[in-house]
Amino acid sequence: MYNDLFSIGPFTVHGYGVMIAIGVLAAYMVMMKRAKRLNIDSSHIDSLTVWVLVGGAIGAKVLFWLTQMENILQNPSLLLLTITDGFVVYGGIIGGVLAGYIYCRKKQIGFLKYFDLIIPSVALAQGFGRIGCFMAGCCYGRETDSAFGVVFPSSSLAPGGVPLIPTQLISSGLDFLLFAALILYAKRKKADGQVAALYLILYSGGRFILEFFRGDIIRGSVGILSTSQFIAIFLFVIGCGMFIGRQYKAAILR
Repeated sequence: MYNDLFSIGPFTVHGYGVMIAIGVLAAYMVMMKRAKRLNIDSSHIDSLTVWVLVGGAIGAKVLFWLTQMENILQNPSLLLLTITDGFVVYGGIIGGVLAGYIYCRKKQIGFLKYFDLIIPSVALAQGFGRIGCFMAGCCYGRETDSAFGVVFPSSSLAPGGVPLIPTQLISSGLDFLLFAALILYAKRKKADGQVAALYLILYSGGRFILEFFRGDIIRGSVGILSTSQFIAIFLFVIGCGMFIGRQYKAAILR
């Protein structure tokens, strides 16, 4: 809601950036601790983390540009004007997964094993990131008359002076719950890849529903669905297929 935390000379520390940094640090610490407990070689984690972060950032930026292609074609300078803002979470997920897959193939290590290791930390980082969204005012919800509505200041990215559904905080809470669910399920999984598959199922399902309460129209659309809802359908199906497939393979090999 209040993104500018403090300033040191010309340098301003923003709440959004701080929450992103906290999320990445917390995710990394959890990932290292789980790697040690699961006896997974941690020598690749630093490099893999960098690959995933860079791939995620590129994917999130590219998907945002794709949702704004009509405006960009009319004004190509928007490519440079939006280089530091405007990111789509699903683009980050897809880009991060592809980057992680390329790294694992390059180093000849098990992709699904590391996918399961990393994905709970992704949910944790997203939880903190959504708090940053709330502080900045982006990713806001529709106007509401309920007692749970939040009024943002005029300096926020969200429309000021009107009560809005705090979709950022709802999303953050769901991300933290997802993190807990994945950690718990990881102890009971039957095969590598099932934790990642469960993330795709639960995150996509929750995101599809939450999108109906979003109020920012800049996200792009595919027919009557938002871009994120359209992608969520495919990732949900992929997650279900992946989960069932890995379960079936584990049963055969048992």
